[in-house]
Amino acid sequence: MKSLKLLLPFLLLIGCAPTSDVREVNKYTIEQFYKNINVGGGSFSPDETRLLINSNESGIFNAYEIDIKSGETKMLTSSTEESFFGQSYFPNDDRFVYSFDEGGNENFKVYMMSTDGVAKDLTPGDSVRNGFWGWSRDEKSMFLTSNRRDPRFMDIYELAISSMDDENPISEMLYQNNDGLNVGAISPNKRYFAITQTLTSADSKMYLYDKETGEKTDISVHEGDAQYSPQFFSLDNSELYYTTDQDAEFVYLAKLDIESGQVEKVYEDNWDVWYAYPSKNEKYRVVGINQDAKTNVRIFDLESGIEVELPEIPGGSISSVGISKSEKLARLTVSTSSSPSNIYVYNFETGDLKKLTNTLNAEIDPEDLVEAKVVRYASFDGTEIPAIYYQPKNASSSNQVPALVWVHGGPGGQSRLSYFALIQYLVNHGYAILAVNNRGSTGYGKTFNHMDDKNHGDKDLKDCVAGKDFLASTGVIDMDRVGIIGGSYGGYMTMAALTFEPEAFDVGVNIFGVTNWLRTLKSIPPYWESFRKALYDELGDPTTEDSVRLYNISPLFHTQNVTKPLMVLQGANDVRVLQVESDEIVEGVRANGVPVEYVIFDDEGHGFRKKENEIEGYGQIKVFLDKYLKETTSSD
Repeated sequence: MKSLKLLLPFLLLIGCAPTSDVREVNKYTIEQFYKNINVGGGSFSPDETRLLINSNESGIFNAYEIDIKSGETKMLTSSTEESFFGQSYFPNDDRFVYSFDEGGNENFKVYMMSTDGVAKDLTPGDSVRNGFWGWSRDEKSMFLTSNRRDPRFMDIYELAISSMDDENPISEMLYQNNDGLNVGAISPNKRYFAITQTLTSADSKMYLYDKETGEKTDISVHEGDAQYSPQFFSLDNSELYYTTDQDAEFVYLAKLDIESGQVEKVYEDNWDVWYAYPSKNEKYRVVGINQDAKTNVRIFDLESGIEVELPEIPGGSISSVGISKSEKLARLTVSTSSSPSNIYVYNFETGDLKKLTNTLNAEIDPEDLVEAKVVRYASFDGTEIPAIYYQPKNASSSNQVPALVWVHGGPGGQSRLSYFALIQYLVNHGYAILAVNNRGSTGYGKTFNHMDDKNHGDKDLKDCVAGKDFLASTGVIDMDRVGIIGGSYGGYMTMAALTFEPEAFDVGVNIFGVTNWLRTLKSIPPYWESFRKALYDELGDPTTEDSVRLYNISPLFHTQNVTKPLMVLQGANDVRVLQVESDEIVEGVRANGVPVEYVIFDDEGHGFRKKENEIEGYGQIKVFLDKYLKETTSSD
């Protein structure tokens, strides 16, 4: 989402990098880049001496425990087949909850790991999607989501901690979802539920369900379009905090007094408020802002109303925060576009800051990696398009390099100033990358966000093509060697470019991308039922006359137009973009005599979970690009 008006001075990067920055760098293999470690999570143990994190250090995600004082790391799960994600320690003991799916099928299970290392399935049943939803305020039970009753709807269940050691722990349904609604927040006393109903991609309703009386009240009466997202209830159960863009271009934080119905703005910015939550006893409130493709985290002391001054971390920015139960410690996740995220712990009382992870492979000199820049350029109709630009350090007017236009997933996603090993790997080997936030992207205002509704493959594609003008303006790009790459919706845009703008780009890399909107929209997973209407509102309903337009914008039906080399990556277990789509697009393009590289992963879904597959797939992308987009040299 981007506003059409300029709200802040923006950086426009034109011309080549300063001469002093132009230099040769050490080049690293794909294996070296994937010796980097990805970490996430960061739940405090009950005694606040350890953190539960997720790491793919073993080659696949597992749950680990970090001792905060010593920094010592202990592996808690040892999966070799599926990625296990630690969710939380139990409130008052060292058991923990973790979740996983099988081969990327998105049917998640929730397990408990006992203190003696015995795992127990808390969500038995096959072909069911479950999720850990948090702990009750009184710390006596766990909330779970599940579609076991009806594959279309996610119900809320409550499972008593005291029953979890039973042979067959039984959860009680707390909220039965019969209408395709989404529970966003539950009050501490479990009386009130804040529930949203998606009407269109731009409009929704928010209800307050009173479990005591059974009444469901619309608390979002409004004119025009507005989105609502419940965040939390106050500790005394009297107020609901939520984010909304009602009567505004950007999302802000508001609160509703449940008894009086009075609404008050709590925090607003010239960017979207992404999330907000309080610490355990409401000493602090954390607010996350999506500020120009970068998360700006702010913490407020609620007693004084003063913003807490967080520590400066050279070379990085704080992207997320988790506050301990005692409200003395904060887990900080620190990110940058040139290195994987790291986890720190900050002590509010002493000001001490401790780094707990070192995720960048020691074989890689961080000075050889590229920090991305936020840029903007004018599209074909004058619309200003934000983007993230990575320029190889050896690029200059006398050493022009090939380039790739990168398109994010979605629709409605956003390329951000965060680390992605594939991008750094390609840039390290001499490919400039322009990650385009075409119209329809999130983060730039709701007007911009909805400029591509029922217009996919047209103006959003032209925004990507216009990115070539920006690349040309740098003076360091060989404009005879420009490709396009993307995953999911970005994969669709890649295929749309090769199909509908066949001379715009020299190669295309489609990573599990949509190629047949008619099939994709008819075969969405059943648990997407709650926002099926919104999806159809944005893209089109395949069961109506919209099917004509959907046919026209689906690359599969126009493969005869493709003339440039293509690479396709696909997960066999993908439930969002079925393998048959990639099978058919490959067959159609090959019929033109066009070179096509096709890589299928039998143990992946909609994206990669295993390092070995990332190394294979992403490594082959560079081989493909070297062959078809640039001349390979011995130094590569």
